Amino acid sequence: MAVKIKLKRLGKIRSPHYRIVVADSRTRRDGRAIEEIGLYHPVQNPSRIEVNSERAQYWLSVGAQPTEPVLAILKLTGDWQAHKGLPAPAPLLQPEPKADKRALFEALAKDTGEESKGEAITQKAKKADKKADEAADAAAPAESTEA
Repeated sequence: MAVKIKLKRLGKIRSPHYRIVVADSRTRRDGRAIEEIGLYHPVQNPSRIEVNSERAQYWLSVGAQPTEPVLAILKLTGDWQAHKGLPAPAPLLQPEPKADKRALFEALAKDTGEESKGEAITQKAKKADKKADEAADAAAPAESTEA
């Protein structure tokens, strides 16, 4: 049985996501796979590429043939060079970590001068305080009439 390492397409129209799979060469593109060994999301910037190197090395060592797109991905991750005994490529670009929204909000609140008890007051906290005051005011007259 001839085994290939190929891409299995997922996702919507114009929003492709791929899984890197090991499958029999006779199966169709999105058909049954023997094993999933990675992910490829080309739409993200930079592209998201995750490959289980241990499993990729195993399948390459037992004779699985990568398709052209998968060969390019394996060259980017360095798995192909490790299999062939060549020097490793430069590391992949990683996306910048997203900024913490709460920290940004608190920094902006400090710049405008709104602080209470060491933290910035949010709109939800203001509404909750107002509702608590109204509830206390409504309960206070009822207690005074009972006494």
